[in-house]
Amino acid sequence: MTVIDQMNRTLVFDKAPQRIVSLVPSQTELLAELRLRENILGITKFCIHPEDLKQTTTIVGGTKQVHFDKISSLKPDIILCNKEENTKEMVAELEKIAPVHISDIKTVEDNLELIEQYGLLFNRKKESEQLVSKIVKRYKAFQTEMQSYEWKSVGYFIWRKPYMVASSDTFIDELVNICRFKNVFINEAGRYPEIDIEKLPAMDVLLLSSEPYPFSEKHIKELKQYTRAKIMLVDGEYFSWYGSRLLKAFDYFVRLRKDLNI
Repeated sequence: MTVIDQMNRTLVFDKAPQRIVSLVPSQTELLAELRLRENILGITKFCIHPEDLKQTTTIVGGTKQVHFDKISSLKPDIILCNKEENTKEMVAELEKIAPVHISDIKTVEDNLELIEQYGLLFNRKKESEQLVSKIVKRYKAFQTEMQSYEWKSVGYFIWRKPYMVASSDTFIDELVNICRFKNVFINEAGRYPEIDIEKLPAMDVLLLSSEPYPFSEKHIKELKQYTRAKIMLVDGEYFSWYGSRLLKAFDYFVRLRKDLNI
């Protein structure tokens, strides 16, 4: 079996990989959704869904730093990574242990492609096709629902000290856009640029993500002096986790637009 990952790298297997190490939280959640939970041997400390998975799997580190000896001891058939979450240096070392599949998700279509790849790779074609069908159906309905909302300008904050935002060429920007938000930082250099909080552009809405930085109510008060925008806390998992999470995200986005009331 030959699989081309989303970095256009070729992986060849005699049979579907059975022993899986996943170094990306959203991909771990996707594996469980595809009935591969029993095949997951190693995960990161950030793989918090399903909630009880850590009780039956080995924690091998984070997404940027891992214990290669722990991963090697698990004798994986495959290691799952992501271009954004994991480093090139990590991947180079991991390839000495087992084949590495790398995802690269920037659009809804990329997400669907990854689900289909996992269906082929892990012999879960039926499950992957059903999930893709559900997401596509809900996405079409969501697009119709969004037609009743006006486009609003938005800034999506992911970090503090320094303040950082999501710009173009990111999955976050894609999801912001499908919610009929125009990203005011779209022309900033870099995918997650640092910004000067005292020189914020005009915007209708300023969204503070729950991850990777855990923004809270006190940060809303802190930022009010710099903008006239409506400031809201949002669940970062719905804006940055792909895979099966996208199916639940559409309902969350509808509630968000209703709550904004602008």
